[in-house]
Amino acid sequence: MSESEEETSSAADWPVTEEWLQAVLRHHHKHLEDDAAAITVVDFTVKPGCDAGESVLSDILAVAVKYCLKDDPVAHCLSFIIKLLPQDPFSRYFVTEAQFDLREIKFYTQVVPDLESFKSQHLAPASPLPLPIPQCYYAHYSPGSPEPEPSPPESVLVLENIKPSGYSSADFSRGLTLRQTTSAVDAIARIHGLSLALKIKEGKSLVERYPFLFQTTRASDSYQQLVERGLPQLSQFLERRPGQEGVLAALNDLRPHTKDIIENLLAPEEPMALITHTDFWCNNLMFQEDENVSTCAILDWQMVTYSRATNDLALLLISSVPAELRRLHTEKLLDGYWTNLTETCCRFKLDVEKELGYNRKQLGEDYKRSQLLALLLCIGSVDLALGNAQMEERLLALLQDLYDEGLLNADVAKK
Repeated sequence: MSESEEETSSAADWPVTEEWLQAVLRHHHKHLEDDAAAITVVDFTVKPGCDAGESVLSDILAVAVKYCLKDDPVAHCLSFIIKLLPQDPFSRYFVTEAQFDLREIKFYTQVVPDLESFKSQHLAPASPLPLPIPQCYYAHYSPGSPEPEPSPPESVLVLENIKPSGYSSADFSRGLTLRQTTSAVDAIARIHGLSLALKIKEGKSLVERYPFLFQTTRASDSYQQLVERGLPQLSQFLERRPGQEGVLAALNDLRPHTKDIIENLLAPEEPMALITHTDFWCNNLMFQEDENVSTCAILDWQMVTYSRATNDLALLLISSVPAELRRLHTEKLLDGYWTNLTETCCRFKLDVEKELGYNRKQLGEDYKRSQLLALLLCIGSVDLALGNAQMEERLLALLQDLYDEGLLNADVAKK
Protein backbone atom coordinates (compact mmCIF):
# COMPACT_ATOMS: atom_id res chain seq x y z
CA MET A 1 0.00 0.00 0.00
CA SER A 2 1.28 3.48 -0.84
CA GLU A 3 -0.12 6.49 1.00
CA SER A 4 1.09 9.99 1.70
CA GLU A 5 0.90 11.31 5.26
CA GLU A 6 -2.14 13.35 4.32
CA GLU A 7 -3.80 10.27 2.84
CA THR A 8 -3.05 8.17 5.92
CA SER A 9 -4.56 10.70 8.29
CA SER A 10 -7.64 11.16 6.14
CA ALA A 11 -8.46 7.47 6.39
CA ALA A 12 -7.58 7.06 10.06
CA ASP A 13 -11.21 6.85 11.15
CA TRP A 14 -12.02 4.36 8.42
CA PRO A 15 -9.17 1.87 7.86
CA VAL A 16 -9.49 0.82 4.24
CA THR A 17 -7.77 -2.55 4.38
CA GLU A 18 -6.86 -5.08 1.72
CA GLU A 19 -9.49 -7.45 3.12
CA TRP A 20 -12.21 -4.82 2.91
CA LEU A 21 -11.20 -3.91 -0.64
CA GLN A 22 -11.26 -7.56 -1.64
CA ALA A 23 -14.84 -7.84 -0.36
CA VAL A 24 -15.87 -4.76 -2.36
CA LEU A 25 -14.11 -6.01 -5.49
CA ARG A 26 -15.69 -9.47 -5.20
CA HIS A 27 -19.08 -7.76 -5.01
CA HIS A 28 -18.15 -5.75 -8.12
CA HIS A 29 -17.05 -8.92 -9.95
CA LYS A 30 -20.17 -10.83 -8.94
CA HIS A 31 -19.10 -14.12 -10.54
CA LEU A 32 -16.22 -14.18 -8.02
CA GLU A 33 -18.25 -13.16 -4.97
CA ASP A 34 -18.02 -16.57 -3.29
CA ASP A 35 -14.32 -17.07 -3.95
CA ALA A 36 -12.29 -15.40 -1.18
CA ALA A 37 -9.00 -16.02 -2.99
CA ALA A 38 -10.14 -14.80 -6.40
CA ILE A 39 -8.76 -11.26 -6.06
CA THR A 40 -5.31 -10.05 -5.08
CA VAL A 41 -4.87 -6.40 -4.18
CA VAL A 42 -1.54 -5.17 -5.55
CA ASP A 43 -1.64 -1.58 -4.35
CA PHE A 44 -4.09 1.11 -3.25
CA THR A 45 -4.20 4.73 -2.16
CA VAL A 46 -6.70 6.63 -0.05
CA LYS A 47 -7.22 10.39 0.06
CA PRO A 48 -9.99 12.87 0.88
CA GLY A 49 -12.79 12.74 -1.66
CA CYS A 50 -13.76 16.39 -1.32
CA ASP A 51 -12.49 19.62 0.20
CA ALA A 52 -12.95 20.23 3.92
CA GLY A 53 -16.49 21.43 4.66
CA GLU A 54 -17.69 20.70 1.12
CA SER A 55 -19.94 17.81 2.19
CA VAL A 56 -22.05 17.98 5.36
CA LEU A 57 -24.04 14.77 4.83
CA SER A 58 -21.10 12.38 4.32
CA ASP A 59 -17.44 11.87 4.99
CA ILE A 60 -15.97 11.06 1.60
CA LEU A 61 -12.82 9.17 0.67
CA ALA A 62 -11.36 8.64 -2.79
CA VAL A 63 -9.70 5.25 -3.32
CA ALA A 64 -7.64 3.99 -6.23
CA VAL A 65 -6.88 0.27 -6.22
CA LYS A 66 -4.76 -1.94 -8.46
CA TYR A 67 -5.62 -5.64 -8.34
CA CYS A 68 -5.39 -8.96 -10.16
CA LEU A 69 -8.05 -11.58 -10.78
CA LYS A 70 -7.42 -15.30 -10.52
CA ASP A 71 -6.23 -16.80 -13.80
CA ASP A 72 -5.92 -13.34 -15.36
CA PRO A 73 -2.34 -12.02 -15.74
CA VAL A 74 -3.49 -8.48 -16.57
CA ALA A 75 -3.69 -6.04 -13.64
CA HIS A 76 -6.93 -4.06 -13.24
CA CYS A 77 -7.37 -0.56 -11.83
CA LEU A 78 -10.48 0.90 -10.24
CA SER A 79 -11.17 4.33 -8.77
CA PHE A 80 -14.09 4.84 -6.46
CA ILE A 81 -15.62 7.11 -3.85
CA ILE A 82 -16.54 5.88 -0.37
CA LYS A 83 -19.35 7.78 1.36
CA LEU A 84 -19.45 7.29 5.12
CA LEU A 85 -21.43 8.71 8.01
CA PRO A 86 -19.91 12.00 9.24
CA GLN A 87 -17.49 11.63 12.14
CA ASP A 88 -18.80 14.81 13.74
CA PRO A 89 -21.43 13.65 16.30
CA PHE A 90 -23.93 16.44 15.53
CA SER A 91 -23.72 15.91 11.77
CA ARG A 92 -23.94 12.14 12.22
CA TYR A 93 -27.09 12.48 14.31
CA PHE A 94 -28.60 14.92 11.77
CA VAL A 95 -27.93 12.50 8.90
CA THR A 96 -29.13 9.32 10.62
CA GLU A 97 -32.20 10.96 12.17
CA ALA A 98 -33.37 12.22 8.76
CA GLN A 99 -32.17 8.98 7.08
CA PHE A 100 -30.25 10.84 4.37
CA ASP A 101 -27.71 8.00 4.19
CA LEU A 102 -30.33 5.26 4.03
CA ARG A 103 -32.27 7.12 1.36
CA GLU A 104 -29.27 7.35 -0.97
CA ILE A 105 -28.31 3.73 -0.40
CA LYS A 106 -31.87 2.65 -1.16
CA PHE A 107 -31.87 4.79 -4.30
CA TYR A 108 -28.82 2.93 -5.63
CA THR A 109 -29.84 -0.54 -4.41
CA GLN A 110 -33.60 -0.47 -5.13
CA VAL A 111 -34.64 2.36 -7.46
CA VAL A 112 -31.72 2.08 -9.87
CA PRO A 113 -31.94 -1.74 -10.28
CA ASP A 114 -35.69 -1.41 -10.88
CA LEU A 115 -35.11 1.22 -13.56
CA GLU A 116 -32.41 -0.91 -15.17
CA SER A 117 -34.65 -3.97 -15.14
CA PHE A 118 -37.53 -1.96 -16.61
CA LYS A 119 -35.26 -0.74 -19.41
CA SER A 120 -34.00 -4.21 -20.21
CA GLN A 121 -37.57 -5.51 -20.51
CA HIS A 122 -38.69 -2.79 -22.93
CA LEU A 123 -35.63 -1.59 -24.86
CA ALA A 124 -33.47 -3.46 -27.32
CA PRO A 125 -29.76 -3.71 -26.41
CA ALA A 126 -28.97 -1.66 -29.50
CA SER A 127 -30.92 1.33 -28.15
CA PRO A 128 -29.67 1.85 -24.59
CA LEU A 129 -30.78 4.63 -22.28
CA PRO A 130 -27.90 5.01 -19.80
CA LEU A 131 -28.69 6.48 -16.41
CA PRO A 132 -26.76 9.73 -15.79
CA ILE A 133 -25.34 8.63 -12.44
CA PRO A 134 -22.16 6.99 -11.15
CA GLN A 135 -22.12 3.21 -10.92
CA CYS A 136 -22.66 1.71 -7.46
CA TYR A 137 -20.08 -0.92 -6.49
CA TYR A 138 -21.11 -1.72 -2.92
CA ALA A 139 -23.52 -0.59 -0.20
CA HIS A 140 -24.02 -1.47 3.45
CA TYR A 141 -26.45 -0.06 6.01
CA SER A 142 -27.07 -0.84 9.66
CA PRO A 143 -29.24 1.42 11.84
CA GLY A 144 -27.42 0.36 15.01
CA SER A 145 -29.10 -0.89 18.14
CA PRO A 146 -29.29 0.22 21.79
CA GLU A 147 -29.75 -3.39 22.98
CA PRO A 148 -29.04 -6.15 23.76
CA GLU A 149 -25.53 -4.86 23.01
CA PRO A 150 -25.26 -1.18 21.99
CA SER A 151 -23.97 -0.70 18.46
CA PRO A 152 -23.52 2.52 16.46
CA PRO A 153 -25.18 3.04 13.07
CA GLU A 154 -23.15 2.09 10.03
CA SER A 155 -23.51 3.36 6.49
CA VAL A 156 -21.17 2.73 3.56
CA LEU A 157 -21.78 3.55 -0.08
CA VAL A 158 -19.10 2.84 -2.69
CA LEU A 159 -19.59 4.62 -6.00
CA GLU A 160 -17.62 4.96 -9.20
CA ASN A 161 -15.20 7.89 -9.11
CA ILE A 162 -16.00 9.65 -12.39
CA LYS A 163 -13.26 12.28 -12.11
CA PRO A 164 -10.63 10.06 -13.80
CA SER A 165 -13.05 9.78 -16.75
CA GLY A 166 -12.83 13.53 -17.30
CA TYR A 167 -15.76 14.73 -15.21
CA SER A 168 -15.35 17.93 -13.22
CA SER A 169 -17.50 20.24 -11.12
CA ALA A 170 -18.94 23.52 -12.30
CA ASP A 171 -18.07 26.91 -10.82
CA PHE A 172 -20.99 27.83 -8.56
CA SER A 173 -19.90 31.47 -8.33
CA ARG A 174 -19.95 31.92 -12.09
CA GLY A 175 -22.92 29.64 -12.66
CA LEU A 176 -23.56 27.02 -15.32
CA THR A 177 -23.04 27.66 -19.01
CA LEU A 178 -25.95 27.15 -21.38
CA ARG A 179 -24.42 23.91 -22.63
CA GLN A 180 -24.00 22.60 -19.08
CA THR A 181 -27.53 23.62 -18.15
CA THR A 182 -28.93 21.91 -21.24
CA SER A 183 -27.08 18.68 -20.44
CA ALA A 184 -28.29 18.79 -16.82
CA VAL A 185 -31.89 19.32 -17.96
CA ASP A 186 -31.56 16.43 -20.42
CA ALA A 187 -30.14 14.18 -17.70
CA ILE A 188 -32.92 14.82 -15.19
CA ALA A 189 -35.55 14.44 -17.94
CA ARG A 190 -34.23 10.90 -18.49
CA ILE A 191 -34.63 9.98 -14.81
CA HIS A 192 -38.05 11.64 -14.62
CA GLY A 193 -39.28 9.97 -17.80
CA LEU A 194 -38.05 6.53 -16.76
CA SER A 195 -39.66 6.71 -13.32
CA LEU A 196 -42.92 8.01 -14.77
CA ALA A 197 -43.03 5.22 -17.37
CA LEU A 198 -42.21 2.64 -14.69
CA LYS A 199 -45.09 3.89 -12.54
CA ILE A 200 -47.66 3.97 -15.33
CA LYS A 201 -46.67 0.81 -17.20
CA GLU A 202 -46.32 -1.39 -14.13
CA GLY A 203 -49.29 0.20 -12.37
CA LYS A 204 -47.60 0.31 -8.97
CA SER A 205 -47.55 3.21 -6.54
CA LEU A 206 -43.97 4.47 -6.25
CA VAL A 207 -44.66 5.66 -2.70
CA GLU A 208 -45.66 2.15 -1.66
CA ARG A 209 -42.88 0.61 -3.69
CA TYR A 210 -40.24 2.94 -2.18
CA PRO A 211 -41.40 3.89 1.34
CA PHE A 212 -37.96 5.37 2.09
CA LEU A 213 -38.51 8.34 -0.26
CA PHE A 214 -38.38 11.72 1.49
CA GLN A 215 -41.95 12.13 2.72
CA THR A 216 -43.64 15.49 2.11
CA THR A 217 -44.37 16.33 5.75
CA ARG A 218 -40.91 15.38 6.98
CA ALA A 219 -39.19 17.15 4.11
CA SER A 220 -41.30 20.27 4.67
CA ASP A 221 -40.31 20.39 8.33
CA SER A 222 -36.61 20.09 7.43
CA TYR A 223 -36.77 22.78 4.74
CA GLN A 224 -38.84 25.10 6.93
CA GLN A 225 -36.16 25.05 9.62
CA LEU A 226 -33.59 26.12 7.03
CA VAL A 227 -35.85 28.88 5.71
CA GLU A 228 -36.39 30.24 9.21
CA ARG A 229 -32.62 30.39 9.61
CA GLY A 230 -32.01 32.01 6.23
CA LEU A 231 -34.77 34.61 6.04
CA PRO A 232 -33.34 36.93 8.73
CA GLN A 233 -29.94 36.83 6.98
CA LEU A 234 -31.55 37.67 3.66
CA SER A 235 -33.63 40.48 5.20
CA GLN A 236 -30.55 42.08 6.73
CA PHE A 237 -28.80 41.88 3.37
CA LEU A 238 -31.73 43.48 1.52
CA GLU A 239 -32.06 46.25 4.09
CA ARG A 240 -28.57 47.39 3.15
CA ARG A 241 -29.33 47.45 -0.58
CA PRO A 242 -31.21 50.46 -2.00
CA GLY A 243 -34.35 49.84 -4.07
CA GLN A 244 -35.23 46.50 -2.43
CA GLU A 245 -38.12 47.76 -0.31
CA GLY A 246 -40.81 46.04 -2.40
CA VAL A 247 -39.00 42.71 -2.45
CA LEU A 248 -38.36 42.90 1.29
CA ALA A 249 -42.02 43.68 2.02
CA ALA A 250 -43.15 40.76 -0.15
CA LEU A 251 -40.78 38.37 1.65
CA ASN A 252 -42.05 39.59 5.02
CA ASP A 253 -45.61 38.91 3.87
CA LEU A 254 -44.57 35.41 2.76
CA ARG A 255 -42.86 34.50 6.02
CA PRO A 256 -45.94 33.31 7.97
CA HIS A 257 -46.93 31.06 5.06
CA THR A 258 -43.62 29.45 4.10
CA LYS A 259 -44.27 26.05 5.71
CA ASP A 260 -47.62 25.71 3.94
CA ILE A 261 -46.06 26.85 0.65
CA ILE A 262 -43.26 24.29 0.93
CA GLU A 263 -45.67 21.48 1.82
CA ASN A 264 -48.13 22.38 -0.95
CA LEU A 265 -45.45 22.55 -3.65
CA LEU A 266 -43.55 19.45 -2.51
CA ALA A 267 -46.73 17.38 -2.46
CA PRO A 268 -46.95 15.02 -5.45
CA GLU A 269 -49.58 15.91 -8.01
CA GLU A 270 -50.91 13.05 -10.08
CA PRO A 271 -50.68 11.81 -12.74
CA MET A 272 -47.29 13.50 -13.28
CA ALA A 273 -45.74 12.78 -9.89
CA LEU A 274 -42.43 10.92 -10.26
CA ILE A 275 -38.96 10.39 -8.77
CA THR A 276 -37.29 13.76 -8.16
CA HIS A 277 -33.78 14.53 -6.96
CA THR A 278 -35.00 17.52 -4.87
CA ASP A 279 -31.48 18.89 -4.35
CA PHE A 280 -30.83 19.49 -8.03
CA TRP A 281 -28.25 22.27 -8.23
CA CYS A 282 -24.80 22.61 -9.70
CA ASN A 283 -22.84 21.35 -6.66
CA ASN A 284 -24.55 17.98 -7.11
CA LEU A 285 -23.62 17.77 -10.78
CA MET A 286 -20.44 16.93 -12.67
CA PHE A 287 -19.76 17.48 -16.36
CA GLN A 288 -17.64 15.76 -18.97
CA GLU A 289 -17.06 18.21 -21.80
CA ASP A 290 -15.39 18.36 -25.17
CA GLU A 291 -15.65 20.90 -27.96
CA ASN A 292 -19.15 19.88 -28.98
CA VAL A 293 -20.80 17.90 -26.17
CA SER A 294 -21.42 18.30 -22.45
CA THR A 295 -22.44 15.16 -20.54
CA CYS A 296 -23.92 15.53 -17.05
CA ALA A 297 -23.78 13.09 -14.13
CA ILE A 298 -26.13 13.61 -11.18
CA LEU A 299 -24.74 12.97 -7.70
CA ASP A 300 -25.97 12.96 -4.09
CA TRP A 301 -29.43 11.39 -4.01
CA GLN A 302 -29.96 11.75 -0.25
CA MET A 303 -33.16 13.77 -0.71
CA VAL A 304 -34.78 11.67 -3.43
CA THR A 305 -38.53 12.30 -3.30
CA TYR A 306 -41.83 11.48 -4.99
CA SER A 307 -42.84 14.92 -6.19
CA ARG A 308 -43.30 17.27 -9.17
CA ALA A 309 -40.81 17.30 -12.01
CA THR A 310 -40.75 21.09 -12.19
CA ASN A 311 -39.35 21.31 -8.65
CA ASP A 312 -36.02 19.95 -9.93
CA LEU A 313 -36.04 22.23 -12.96
CA ALA A 314 -36.83 25.35 -10.96
CA LEU A 315 -34.15 24.69 -8.35
CA LEU A 316 -31.51 24.19 -11.03
CA LEU A 317 -32.36 27.33 -13.02
CA ILE A 318 -32.90 29.55 -9.98
CA SER A 319 -29.85 28.47 -7.97
CA SER A 320 -27.23 27.68 -10.57
CA VAL A 321 -27.77 29.68 -13.77
CA PRO A 322 -26.64 33.29 -14.36
CA ALA A 323 -29.50 35.79 -14.52
CA GLU A 324 -29.13 36.73 -18.19
CA LEU A 325 -28.93 33.12 -19.31
CA ARG A 326 -31.98 32.26 -17.20
CA ARG A 327 -33.96 35.19 -18.61
CA LEU A 328 -33.06 34.45 -22.21
CA HIS A 329 -33.26 30.67 -22.29
CA THR A 330 -35.74 29.37 -19.70
CA GLU A 331 -38.49 28.69 -22.25
CA LYS A 332 -36.05 26.98 -24.60
CA LEU A 333 -34.74 24.83 -21.73
CA LEU A 334 -38.29 23.88 -20.75
CA ASP A 335 -38.97 22.98 -24.39
CA GLY A 336 -35.89 20.76 -24.37
CA TYR A 337 -36.92 19.13 -21.11
CA TRP A 338 -40.42 18.45 -22.43
CA THR A 339 -39.04 16.91 -25.62
CA ASN A 340 -36.66 14.65 -23.71
CA LEU A 341 -39.27 13.64 -21.13
CA THR A 342 -41.93 12.76 -23.69
CA GLU A 343 -39.49 11.01 -26.02
CA THR A 344 -38.19 8.91 -23.11
CA CYS A 345 -41.76 7.95 -22.22
CA CYS A 346 -42.55 7.16 -25.87
CA ARG A 347 -39.74 4.63 -25.90
CA PHE A 348 -41.81 2.72 -23.33
CA LYS A 349 -45.02 3.28 -25.32
CA LEU A 350 -46.35 5.97 -22.98
CA ASP A 351 -47.90 9.02 -24.64
CA VAL A 352 -47.89 11.65 -21.90
CA GLU A 353 -50.31 14.02 -23.59
CA LYS A 354 -52.87 11.41 -24.68
CA GLU A 355 -52.70 9.01 -21.74
CA LEU A 356 -52.02 11.41 -18.88
CA GLY A 357 -53.69 14.55 -20.24
CA TYR A 358 -50.64 16.70 -19.54
CA ASN A 359 -49.03 19.10 -22.02
CA ARG A 360 -46.21 21.61 -22.44
CA LYS A 361 -48.43 24.52 -21.37
CA GLN A 362 -49.21 22.82 -18.06
CA LEU A 363 -45.50 22.18 -17.57
CA GLY A 364 -44.90 25.94 -17.87
CA GLU A 365 -47.62 26.70 -15.35
CA ASP A 366 -46.23 24.18 -12.88
CA TYR A 367 -42.74 25.60 -13.39
CA LYS A 368 -43.93 29.08 -12.37
CA ARG A 369 -45.21 27.72 -9.07
CA SER A 370 -42.11 25.62 -8.49
CA GLN A 371 -39.97 28.76 -8.69
CA LEU A 372 -41.40 29.89 -5.36
CA LEU A 373 -40.45 26.59 -3.71
CA ALA A 374 -36.98 26.81 -5.28
CA LEU A 375 -36.54 30.32 -3.93
CA LEU A 376 -37.43 29.20 -0.41
CA LEU A 377 -34.95 26.32 -0.63
CA CYS A 378 -32.29 28.78 -1.79
CA ILE A 379 -33.13 31.10 1.10
CA GLY A 380 -32.48 28.16 3.41
CA SER A 381 -28.89 28.13 2.11
CA VAL A 382 -28.53 31.86 1.48
CA ASP A 383 -25.28 31.95 3.42
CA LEU A 384 -23.65 30.27 0.39
CA ALA A 385 -24.36 33.39 -1.67
CA LEU A 386 -23.86 36.21 0.78
CA GLY A 387 -20.33 37.60 0.72
CA ASN A 388 -19.72 36.61 -2.90
CA ALA A 389 -20.32 39.55 -5.23
CA GLN A 390 -21.29 37.44 -8.26
CA MET A 391 -23.76 35.33 -6.34
CA GLU A 392 -25.21 38.34 -4.52
CA GLU A 393 -25.97 40.02 -7.83
CA ARG A 394 -27.51 36.80 -9.16
CA LEU A 395 -29.68 36.60 -6.05
CA LEU A 396 -30.83 40.21 -6.36
CA ALA A 397 -31.71 39.70 -10.03
CA LEU A 398 -33.68 36.57 -9.17
CA LEU A 399 -35.64 38.26 -6.38
CA GLN A 400 -36.46 41.23 -8.60
CA ASP A 401 -37.60 38.98 -11.45
CA LEU A 402 -39.87 36.90 -9.22
CA TYR A 403 -41.24 40.05 -7.61
CA ASP A 404 -41.95 41.62 -11.00
CA GLU A 405 -43.73 38.44 -12.13
CA GLY A 406 -45.93 38.44 -9.00
CA LEU A 407 -44.49 35.15 -7.76
CA LEU A 408 -43.51 36.35 -4.27
CA ASN A 409 -47.05 35.60 -3.15
CA ALA A 410 -48.44 32.76 -1.06
CA ASP A 411 -51.35 32.34 -3.49
CA VAL A 412 -48.89 31.08 -6.12
CA ALA A 413 -48.67 27.76 -4.27
CA LYS A 414 -52.40 27.23 -4.67
CA LYS A 415 -53.80 25.75 -7.85
